[in-house]
Amino acid sequence: RAAIEALAALLKSKSNSRRAVNRGYLGGLLRLYQDWHHNDVSNNYIYIRRGLLLCLKHITNVQLGRDTFLGSRGMEILFTSIQDCLSCKNLDPIITTVIQILRKCYPKESLPMATVRSSYFFPLPGNAKSEPPCEGSEGDSESDGEEEAEKDLDNEDVESKEEDYDLETDVNKLRSRPMPDRPEEELGQYEALCPELSHNFQELDSESEEETSLEDRVESLPYTPHFIPSAASMKQPNYRWRNQSITGKGPDSGEKDFKVPLQSWKRKEECRWDQTDEKRDIAGAAQDADSCQEEDPAGSHGFALRPLPKDAAWYKKMFYPQCEASKNPNHGGRLESSDTVTNLLEKHQVDIPFHSPHFYIARAKCVKSVPDFKDMAFPDFWGHQPPPYSKPMLERKHGVQRDKVLDDIRRLIQPSDVIGRTVFDLDEPSHSKPGAPGCLTFFSKFESGNLRKAIQVREFEYDLIMNADVNSNQHHQWFYFEVRDMKLAVPYRFNIINCEKFNSQFNYGMQLVMYSVKEALQGRPRWLRVGHDICYYKNHYRCSAAAGQGARGKFYYTLTFNIKFPHKDDVCYLSYHYPYTYSTMMSHLDILQQNRNPKKVYWRQQTLCQTLGGNRCPLLTITAMPESKKRDDLEQFCNRPYVFLMARVHPGESNASWVMKGTLEFLVSSDPIADLLRKCFIFKIVPMLNPDGVINGNHRCSLSGDDLNRQWLTPNSQLHPTIYHAKGLLYYLRSIGRAPLVFCDYHGHSQKKNVFLYGCSIKETLWQAGCMVDTAVITEDVGYRTLPKILDKVAPAFVMNSCSFLVEKSRESTARVVVWKEMGVLRSYTMESTYCSCSHGLYKVSKSFK
Repeated sequence: RAAIEALAALLKSKSNSRRAVNRGYLGGLLRLYQDWHHNDVSNNYIYIRRGLLLCLKHITNVQLGRDTFLGSRGMEILFTSIQDCLSCKNLDPIITTVIQILRKCYPKESLPMATVRSSYFFPLPGNAKSEPPCEGSEGDSESDGEEEAEKDLDNEDVESKEEDYDLETDVNKLRSRPMPDRPEEELGQYEALCPELSHNFQELDSESEEETSLEDRVESLPYTPHFIPSAASMKQPNYRWRNQSITGKGPDSGEKDFKVPLQSWKRKEECRWDQTDEKRDIAGAAQDADSCQEEDPAGSHGFALRPLPKDAAWYKKMFYPQCEASKNPNHGGRLESSDTVTNLLEKHQVDIPFHSPHFYIARAKCVKSVPDFKDMAFPDFWGHQPPPYSKPMLERKHGVQRDKVLDDIRRLIQPSDVIGRTVFDLDEPSHSKPGAPGCLTFFSKFESGNLRKAIQVREFEYDLIMNADVNSNQHHQWFYFEVRDMKLAVPYRFNIINCEKFNSQFNYGMQLVMYSVKEALQGRPRWLRVGHDICYYKNHYRCSAAAGQGARGKFYYTLTFNIKFPHKDDVCYLSYHYPYTYSTMMSHLDILQQNRNPKKVYWRQQTLCQTLGGNRCPLLTITAMPESKKRDDLEQFCNRPYVFLMARVHPGESNASWVMKGTLEFLVSSDPIADLLRKCFIFKIVPMLNPDGVINGNHRCSLSGDDLNRQWLTPNSQLHPTIYHAKGLLYYLRSIGRAPLVFCDYHGHSQKKNVFLYGCSIKETLWQAGCMVDTAVITEDVGYRTLPKILDKVAPAFVMNSCSFLVEKSRESTARVVVWKEMGVLRSYTMESTYCSCSHGLYKVSKSFK
């Protein structure tokens, strides 16, 4: 044992490892390991066997060692030897070392597609580049084999040390106030975006009448009082149903699941959608629809809801014969949108607060996408309700990642059962047609969808490849796609093989979300957390020079999960997180405008600008109407300080939109706190800063291929119009002495739990960097900590300890830092919301992840 450990120590040197390979020692080590493995039946010499494996592990750190290992059938030998060890927990040290060697020596290959560049291309104005380089260092072949599985993937300590080196330590840069990036005379155009400062409330009465007539054009939705759970109410196990009982729309609080369709909660006659009501619903968005058709008459031609599986037994059973007769399939097997909508809503009308399918259709028809989407995803059209119960995080089983990795290695060693059939491909549409019997059918050409390719590996296993951001060859993390033709109670395995982040909350209890069309039509329209045997790990795929168009060396990661679908031949949608599309946002704004109280809530919806793709970026102004037309009340109205809120600059962070949705619903509600906030502040809100990215299924970028939250220093008016004009509006407010009191940019965080803020502080940055701080020279208002402290006291999901107020060099072009430095906004924040639960407080999950 001592001799083997000494040899292993010597082989840590790469020169010694090369010498050992050249002298033929690797084959001898393999034979020696085999001999010990076969004869150590009682497992008395585990440390000797592991010592031999450590020798092999060090040798295979060099390329020559890996090549020789493969030529000596080392993969087959170690893979076979480990099979009878998996059931014995005492052999974990051996199993772990073997898997590290196998993963390291698995031959590296490119993703199974011609290029990693996005399937979608958008021509940019001027001579701008439309293809950013592939991120990640090329790396030399020697270090490429180092196995990161030995490390703790959740390496936040390493991240924090790297941040220390990234801190801005130049006091002059921290304290400087750069000059505006545009002439002051250009700022006058933004005066039109602040009508509240020059509004003539002499027409207050007539305006109310106009708004009332506008609301009369649309069917009035039932008013839902805004409910904010208190600490006391949330401690009760059924507080969700207590919320619904207030609105009179939920079942009994003791019921764990819906046994009857939701329409039975109301009288039958109230559930019917009259044709005239439908016309009135659509009329509310008619003006936008007309303008959309004028701009692009063919843009909405053939726009339809995704076809339902009318041949499935459950569908035939669910619909009456007269309803089936009303269906009008065209040559493509698609149902006409109007017939489908009418048919569905007549039979399965569900009351979902702040959602109208008719509003959604009207808005979706006006959306401009790069691939010119013709289909709507059912969940976005139909809407959804929260589940009637809370669900703990998934508890990860011991050895699940080990088993998944070994299953991947089996493909190389035992390829006989590998099918390798492409069943969906954006680049080759012919592969997107229904395949062999028993094969799943995939689809993703709808808003925010981004599945690029699906390969059937085995009968119930599929490799999935996500599309890169438009005009880019990177940023694969978000996913949203449709799957159908599944069998009942069969565990399907899905492997998303081109993820890019080095770690994920999927390793710590997070599950993806699934929406079942059959469940929705039965009265249970819900996105549910699903999946088991979930793990996230580095795979053997690399970004080759050919596929990456010059850049290579980037690693890819696999997100793998198993799902048992609840119904046979269902239509299900799978997503990284609860989707929130651009059309959802626009229709939500329509409903909020309709349902607010115009006598109390001042609401103005304007267009900040047109996006690069030709979509509107809305700007909202929300405050309280003046108490009267008296001079004092009007002055108080105009002099209210501004609060500037933004969200969804990164399309994949859909949780930011859900937080913004709650913010808007609260601000226009009748809640006394909301009323007080409206009377104290004017809220300027950009609810979706990157509409094009959201529409086209991007994860991080806009159509220019740029991360918009890195463009705030010098935004280009053509390539980054939403950033350019949002910054221009902030410049204008500062120029008239009305810089916002608070600026907050809503984001989602993929690796941390809870909700927290990033702010800006000169002193805290210098202290963290170890710089000497002369408090007599450097003075700073600590008011930037006030809001986080308040949130820590009143918001159950907020964690002050996770907040940071450091200014990093790599973040100098973000909204938070630029607004702090250039606009002089002390309370400039990025608010991060988790994708996966909270680790403390009222929202803490019932079971801790192990």
